[in-house]
Amino acid sequence: MQETPTQHAPLAQPATFFRGTGCRVIVVGLLFSSTGIGSNCAPLQAQLHAQPAPGPAQASSKYFAAADNRLWRGVARAGERKAVLRAIDHSLRYLRTQRAAGTYARLGISGVSRARVRRSLIRFRQLWVASRSTAQLEAALRREFVLYRPASRVHFTGYFEPTYAASRQRSAVYRYPLFRMPPALARVRSHPTRLQLEGADGLQISPLLRGYEIAWLRDRLEAYLVQVEGSARLRLTDGRTLSIGYGGHTSHTYTSMGRELVKDGVMPFEQLTLPALIEYFGAAPQEMNRYLPRNRRFVFFRETRGGASSGSIGVPLTPEHSMATDAAALPPGALALAQIELANPVAARVFGSPTLTRWVLGQDAGGAIKGRARVDLFMGSGARAGRRAGVINSMGQLAYLLLK
Repeated sequence: MQETPTQHAPLAQPATFFRGTGCRVIVVGLLFSSTGIGSNCAPLQAQLHAQPAPGPAQASSKYFAAADNRLWRGVARAGERKAVLRAIDHSLRYLRTQRAAGTYARLGISGVSRARVRRSLIRFRQLWVASRSTAQLEAALRREFVLYRPASRVHFTGYFEPTYAASRQRSAVYRYPLFRMPPALARVRSHPTRLQLEGADGLQISPLLRGYEIAWLRDRLEAYLVQVEGSARLRLTDGRTLSIGYGGHTSHTYTSMGRELVKDGVMPFEQLTLPALIEYFGAAPQEMNRYLPRNRRFVFFRETRGGASSGSIGVPLTPEHSMATDAAALPPGALALAQIELANPVAARVFGSPTLTRWVLGQDAGGAIKGRARVDLFMGSGARAGRRAGVINSMGQLAYLLLK
């Protein structure tokens, strides 16, 4: 059935991009929560706590001129265009569900309804397929869409699905297990801490967990990072690959290990990267006994049988086009244009540009991703995705596209 678009008058506020943060740092987003910004990054912290009320915004030529031009360059662009279409189709599938209806009924953003978001995606998809240049797409978007900017500035980080060596059996080499959720824990609200479940050294396994092991890893930090990321691909000793996804967590609040290291003066905020953490714990592995138990939350997994990483709305994630947001504050499944200022020169070198611009859809969630001004961008699977995710910790702009 063809739906007729509802007319919505845009407000007068222009959608222009923020052009700098004053905080030239690299940070590992997966290890540093949005509430863990240290005093060495005061400008970024201040920006996160001074957000205007949300509201639709009028489209500006400058904004749409910043569209993702990489999608139109060369033969390889066809794959990228297909990726955007695939991500849109995943969101449309979600928006047809009763689960989506309930989420949007609770969302409470004036002018942002499930029906309007769905119509917007359908029309954008039509224009995306028909357009042969950025200019043609830009003109159509300016003519038919308005922008909803939830905050004047948004804090972006990146996350990824790691790949690690693992074994189905415990051995002298593979000692650190990943677990399914035990039914006994699923039935109660108050849970043991990480320290109580695995001990300070990660090897004193509670009887509550025994028998629910999925696989064992050879490196304790790798096993911990899988819990932070929520999914992984495991290369088993028999040559097979096992994929696992998020299966639940204990009732405790997540604590950022990166924040704890900065707080204790172990390393300055500006030097906090994943390679730096690996180097630090590699040189002093006993320090994991001190820092890992500070994160009292424990994460469980399920086998996904080789499927793609799945987001919280129940659809596969698309690298560099799926984002984790707070579904209580931002519209899940909706399409937005994100522009991230890569203030750190290393990040700019990794992406080949000081600015990262992507069409993104809200298809996932995260324990540290709260409020209208926080986004975690999914970068894909494997080492390259990890390198790209690890350098994203920047302010930027996020604008949702809604039909007039």
